Amino acid sequence: MAAGKYFLQVTAGPSYDRSTHRLLNINTPTPLSISQPHADVNLSVRIQNYRGLPEGSPATCDYFSHPSHLNDQYSISFALLPKQPIRGDNLVFGNDFDNPVRDRLPPGFNAAFKIVKWVIDPGLEGDAYSDTPYLYGPALSSFNVLRVGKKSEELPEWRDEEVLEEGGEDRGEVPADGGARRKWFLRGEEERKSWVFERGRVYWGDFFNGYLDFNEFVLRLPGFSFPVLNYLDGDQKTPRPHKLRYVLKNRETGDVYFVVVFTLLRKDGSDGGDEGGFVSGSDDEVVWVNGESELGDSEEFVPREDDVD
Repeated sequence: MAAGKYFLQVTAGPSYDRSTHRLLNINTPTPLSISQPHADVNLSVRIQNYRGLPEGSPATCDYFSHPSHLNDQYSISFALLPKQPIRGDNLVFGNDFDNPVRDRLPPGFNAAFKIVKWVIDPGLEGDAYSDTPYLYGPALSSFNVLRVGKKSEELPEWRDEEVLEEGGEDRGEVPADGGARRKWFLRGEEERKSWVFERGRVYWGDFFNGYLDFNEFVLRLPGFSFPVLNYLDGDQKTPRPHKLRYVLKNRETGDVYFVVVFTLLRKDGSDGGDEGGFVSGSDDEVVWVNGESELGDSEEFVPREDDVD
């Protein structure tokens, strides 16, 4: 499948339920604010050379001009204010899917997965062959940047144009360098258990890499690359858009803190959408193709309680 036949749409919300999601403004300083029973979140997504919805989105931003990000292709960054304590070994970040993908995995997938673990996230574990595939890593070692903020009753003003840096307060024995911190938490479960994401304390995180190109839909790893379009959660034979989903969740309780969905929509509109694919190019008026949801222009989205996992 040719990548040129598709355009990208990025949505996010407090749960897996797509009716709780909003269209994200890519490469802009305005985050998506989410308030729900488990946490308050400010969420931002940046994509280099972006071509997608909303129409007229910036193709890039200052983030990719920063010396730390000259080679990066995308970023998922956030501020998190937990409403209950979260034990460090229970908070996971990664991808999961609603449908099996085993029949579409490329030859040599296991070897490629080992390279992904080596290059991107050594803590990544999962089952790509199950009926509901998943690949999760401990958040403490998955995030490239983790910054610990002060105690607060609300999230501070978001300054998304600022590039997050490792550090912060009350880190205990945890190294102040990002690479050293990731290695420290990969030493074993006891190190992760010793950390608690405190209720009422702000945490910032940034996940980024230069290996997944969302414009060409190609994963470029040392020594080889392959197109990922055929292996995303979707269907080539039925009008179901291809999706790649990231989630931050508590593996013990099942609490979900945020979900980000990258959806590929056909430019000719022939996919029709599933689970409510967006068809609007506007960030303040989003229409679902199945007519199940309507969203207003509020910057903050507060879901109904029955919408939250």
